Amino acid sequence: MSDPSYAPTRLVIATRESRLALWQAQHVRERLRALYPDCRVKLLGMTTRGDRILDRTLSKVGGKGLFVKELETALLDGRADLAVHSLKDVPMQLGAEFELACVLQREDPRDAFVSNRYPGLSALPPGAVVGTSSLRREAQIRERHPHLRVRALRGNLDTRLAKLDRGDYDAIVLAASGLMRLGMAERIRACLDSDEVLPAAGQGALGIEIRAGRPELAAWLAPLADADTTACTSAERAVSRTLGGSCQVPLGAYAQREGDTLRLRALVASPDGQRVLRESAAAPLGEAHALGVRVAQALLAAGAEGLLRDLERLVDSDSVQAP
Repeated sequence: MSDPSYAPTRLVIATRESRLALWQAQHVRERLRALYPDCRVKLLGMTTRGDRILDRTLSKVGGKGLFVKELETALLDGRADLAVHSLKDVPMQLGAEFELACVLQREDPRDAFVSNRYPGLSALPPGAVVGTSSLRREAQIRERHPHLRVRALRGNLDTRLAKLDRGDYDAIVLAASGLMRLGMAERIRACLDSDEVLPAAGQGALGIEIRAGRPELAAWLAPLADADTTACTSAERAVSRTLGGSCQVPLGAYAQREGDTLRLRALVASPDGQRVLRESAAAPLGEAHALGVRVAQALLAAGAEGLLRDLERLVDSDSVQAP
């Protein structure tokens, strides 16, 4: 952007109004202001359907895509130029009218164990109640700690912590990145190693979505992209996309760069943790998407297709019984 006449003069960022979402949007705003000092960057705060439905788990009300629909509407009708998302909340298949313009440098991708009484999952006594919003976390906790009770936990970050503090749960498991970004790292008793709980595809990364067909906007945003994070999350999202991943699927995928190589691990599980399929592979850094597809296909060959069919029937059954 060496030509100032080509720089943007006004940009509007659509964002959810939770404290974490606003932090993320403000972070992008400051990055853009540093790149384009003469550009006015404004925030358009919105409440999404995912924010309004708090009495049911995301897997039973349509998945994490509920957090982006209203923001996408603002992109389409011109009220906003870009939307900032936690990348793990972005659907694996975007509509043709949208594109993921860039992925920013990742914060810590691990899950965090938070408790006022216990130092880690292994320290919890039989029958202790662990709260999580994620079937992925639930399955992996149940696999390794079958003596624990796992209960659904919804709401924004502050709401979840408040439920822990009033004694509704003995511990809760959250994305470490959210606590770190909001200056609440002291609440983390332990970051769970990826060998214990494999992260979600894209966890810890921010993605910027725009309306398709705006090459000038994509060019303005390009300097915000982080190449390593882009490669890692491309592989992770390819796993989930190939498997039809959503909140209804306990699925983890995590890639790490090792020199010029990308190493990817992924899993698919039953919600009760009784069946967990794991696969891993490595490939050159430039073959991230193909690596993700290959690992997903290995999972399918290992039996993931039958597991996914069982999950689909379970979700359909829950939908029929829901009031």
